[in-house]
Formats: sequence, C-alpha cells, structure tokens
Amino acid sequence: MERADPAPAKPELARSLGLVGAVLLTLSCLTPASSLFVIVPGLFATQGTGTALTLAIAGVLCVGVAFCYSELGTLIPSAGGEYAMVGSLLGRVAGWLTFFLAGVAAFIIPPIIAIGTGEYLHAAIPALPVNGAYTGAFVMAVSTVMGVFDLRANAWITGVFLVLEVVAAGLVAVLGFAHSHQGASVLIHPVVADGPNTTPLRFGTLMVGLAVALFALQGFATAVYLSEEIQKPRRNVSRAVLWTLALGAVVVIVPTVAVTLGASGAGALTGANFDLIGLVKTWSNAPVGAFVALCVAAAIVNAAIVMVIQNSRILFASARDKAWPEPVNRALGTVSARFGAPWVATLAVGAPGAALCFAPVDTLNGVTGVAVTGLYLVVAVAASAGRRGAYKARSAWRMPWWPLVPVLVVASLVGVLFELWRSQPSDLYWTLGATAAAALYWLLYLRPRAATRWLIDAEPGGEPG
Repeated sequence: MERADPAPAKPELARSLGLVGAVLLTLSCLTPASSLFVIVPGLFATQGTGTALTLAIAGVLCVGVAFCYSELGTLIPSAGGEYAMVGSLLGRVAGWLTFFLAGVAAFIIPPIIAIGTGEYLHAAIPALPVNGAYTGAFVMAVSTVMGVFDLRANAWITGVFLVLEVVAAGLVAVLGFAHSHQGASVLIHPVVADGPNTTPLRFGTLMVGLAVALFALQGFATAVYLSEEIQKPRRNVSRAVLWTLALGAVVVIVPTVAVTLGASGAGALTGANFDLIGLVKTWSNAPVGAFVALCVAAAIVNAAIVMVIQNSRILFASARDKAWPEPVNRALGTVSARFGAPWVATLAVGAPGAALCFAPVDTLNGVTGVAVTGLYLVVAVAASAGRRGAYKARSAWRMPWWPLVPVLVVASLVGVLFELWRSQPSDLYWTLGATAAAALYWLLYLRPRAATRWLIDAEPGGEPG
C-alpha cells in the first residue's frame, strides 16, 4: 500500500480571463469554420439535402446540453470539466469513467481537425506538395508550443484567426445564396442521392448523423474547462457557454443551408468526391476559392491551438486529483512560473495528438462521435441530480425547466446511441472496449489506493467569485 504523501499546496491556474476572452477561446475551440469545411462534407455524404436539418436538430439538443454544462460548470468550477462535475455528484467511479470519455475526445479531436490542413493548403496553392498526416502532425507540434504560452495572449491570437474563419464561412454563405439552384423545400423534405435517383432521408440515418452533427457543434463546453481561469465564473461561465453555442451554430448552419441550395442537386452533395472549395470556385473564381481555403487552414490551426489548451487543463486537473503514480502527478501538475500554464500536461497532450494524425480518419471520427454522445449523456444525468444535498443551496447559474431539460437530453442521446449500435456497432464496440480498460485501471490501481488516489477537488483554490 502507498502511504499518503505530504499535502503540499495544490497548484492553481491564474484567473486572468474575462468574458470576451473566454468566448473567443471557446468559440475557437468549437471552430465553426473547421466544422463547416472538415466535418460537414462528410455529413453531406450521408444526410444529403437534410444536412442542415440534422445540424439544426443537433443544435436544439445542444441547447439542453449547454444548460446542463452551464449549471454544473458554475456549481462545481474546475479545470477537470466533466469529470469533476460528474465525480462530485455521482461518485468517484462515474467521475473516472467520465474522465476517460473526455480524454478520448481530447486526444482524438485535434488530430482529426489538423489532418484537414493539408487538403486546404493544396486547394489554395495547387503546386504545394502536402501530405495530410505529416501536415497535421506539424500543426499539432506548433499548437503544442503555442499552448504553453500565456492564456490571455492566446485568447487574442486565436481571436484574430477566428475573424478569418468567420469571414470564410460568411463568404461561402453569400456565394451559395447568390447561386441557388434548389428551393427551400429540399431543406424540410430532405433527400439523399442513390445513384441516378434520390430517396427520402430515413429517420434512422438522421439519428446516426446526429452523432456527427453533435461532434460538429462540440466545443461550446470549453468554458467549463477554463472556469478556474475565468474572472467571476458564477456569471461568466454560463454566458461563455451559451454565447459560444449560439454564435457557432449560426456560423456552421447558415453556410450549410447556402451550400445545399447552391448545389445543383442531391447528387452534387452526396458524391464521393464532393469538393466544397471546388464549389466555391465554381460560384466565383480561383482566387476567391484560394482565399477561402487559406482561411480554413488558419481556422484549423486556430482550433488545434485551443483544443491543446483545453485538453491540457483536463490532464493537469487529473494530476492534481492524484489519478496517476506520484511522479506522473508531479510532472503533469507543473505550472509554468512565467506563463501560468501547465506546460508538461500541454506537451503530454500534443505529442500523442501528432502521432494520431497517422491513424485512419474514419475510425477516429466514429469513435469520437460515440465518445462525445456518451459524455453529453453522463453530464445530463449528473445535471438531473445536481440540486440535492449540499449542492442544493450552493450559488450557481440555474437552468430553466429543470429537471425536464436533462431528462429530455438523456432520452434523445440514448436514442442516438441505440441507432449507432444498430447501424454502426464497430464504433460503439471500440469505445466500450477502451472504457472497459479504463475500468480495469480503476479496479486494479485507483480503488485499492482510495485514500491517496483520485481525490476529486470539487472547488480548488477556494470559493470563486
């Protein structure tokens, strides 16, 4: 048995981020242009002219999820995000498994986004020889270095990139609406190309698409991970979450509607070689298409930087809560005296992310969709239990229509997972298998050391303002 270590002062993060900076960082993590140009094209392949409808339904579902995150994030502000909230309310085992699901998304999402950099650099500069995996790994390396710097400086750097990606998305929307070939009825009566014919979008297919659509809108919860660094978190965390979701959904869904109407038909959207930049060039000219492609490449770099920042906070918090052997905890809990950032945890996130750029993208996408859906499900369950015991009287932002909202979110997400199990079981099995391995770590290492390991600190650093 390990003996309890002396209890040094817990490392704390600098509370230096205002509401605007938090929204910029969080919106950059949602990275709406990267979602539009990297994830949405895959949705077109399965959802056809119903892609915007699928995203809109996912957006409504995300409002309920955002309510859950906002309440729990102000009730239990911690850099640990979901696992700190769930672990405090549902117990340490639930917190550990939630940490694992968050970790799956944390390590896999940045490489998925980064791999797309090469495609858009090549679209902007056709003569430039690029390789998706190597370019993605380079982007992850640069993002890791940037993640070590001061958080407030990163907020404004990513803010500049964010302007570029919003401009690109806005340009696509204007061009698409200006070159409409289809009526608005295709949005509410969606069809999918089936060879030379079209078929109505089936309900089961839409439900499976919701997992990817949730992934496309994922990122609004980053404010919860930054709650230890946001000034006046009781007020500003919920504002950052909800504002980010609203702005991000508009930037993703409006251009998606424009692309749907601007395409010549469902066949142009669901073809195997669907090329969004090529469509932009058709609507305008090659220089405009190159400009949009460069903006998207910048957006991807922006997203990778912010995701590395977010994910390093999860790892930092797990070390502070004693999830690992003590030498690992000390290393991951190290905070830079100059920049106030957990630099070792940042490197520990960035290096595996660079390696994952060489993994099959389809597998990464599928597993991430399951992990994000499962993560939202667990958070909603925790939110339904968030007003009991000592937490009932604690000051926090409170969602409207509780407990109906978390109950509806749970029911909807269970339906999505059921459809995934029916139609794409391999992604679900991969995620469940990895979760089983995490459960073994709990049983064999954490549980026997319950007095000294996995000590979730629900409110580190004292009562926040």
